[in-house]
Amino acid sequence: MTAASKQVAFFDLDNTILRGSSLYFLGRGMYRRGYFSKHDIANFMLANMRFRLRGEEGVELDKFQGAAQAFIAGHKVDELQDLASEVYNRYVSPSLWQGTIAIANDHLAQGVEVWLVTATPTEFACYVAERLGFTGALGTQAEKKDGIYTGKLIGKVLHGKEKAIAVRELATKNGYDLANSFAYSDSHHDIPLLEAVGNPRAINPDTLLQLRAHKSHWPIHDYRKARKVKAFFGPIAARGLALAAAIAPRKRGRSS
Repeated sequence: MTAASKQVAFFDLDNTILRGSSLYFLGRGMYRRGYFSKHDIANFMLANMRFRLRGEEGVELDKFQGAAQAFIAGHKVDELQDLASEVYNRYVSPSLWQGTIAIANDHLAQGVEVWLVTATPTEFACYVAERLGFTGALGTQAEKKDGIYTGKLIGKVLHGKEKAIAVRELATKNGYDLANSFAYSDSHHDIPLLEAVGNPRAINPDTLLQLRAHKSHWPIHDYRKARKVKAFFGPIAARGLALAAAIAPRKRGRSS
């Protein structure tokens, strides 16, 4: 692959690589260690939920950014790094979308670099990328002073158009050909990221992203369908087996 055609594949993390929120899993791990209370967790997750549902710019983004800053303020950088392994093993690993992991591994096998691009703190995003065997990760940058998080961010939360800006900067630095590269996400908030590459893909898309993907003829991978089918047919199959089990003894009794 020549320098002019150097490809890269960017993956969102939450609900694309992972079922659920990486920040929520990180918060659960921190709560288990007594870093803060259930009330602290509830406030942060409420801000996170509102931000994911409605936050593009303005009030909801400001609320989420403020909650994120308060979330890590005063904690040692070493604490988060030490916690990363526990959170990955306990929460992240069992929640991976294996279909997405297979796509990422296919890219790697073809010599394409693979990066996570997420609003999750950079340190945790990089740890997840390392465990998955990816090239690297871009995440939200938190300010540190003397090994302690100050509660301030360096730049903005890596969300929406900020992801597109970040990948373009990375492409310039590393010589990636974005027109020949890939991006994957579940959220319409990441449309700027998807538009930044020549090969956008939707994974487990929300409604607005699904509409855009259909309109623009972007490939869609939806690994939730199998779960929906299982959820629908599972109870039916169970009732069928129970009925068969109830009838069988009667038949045996008649034949005997």
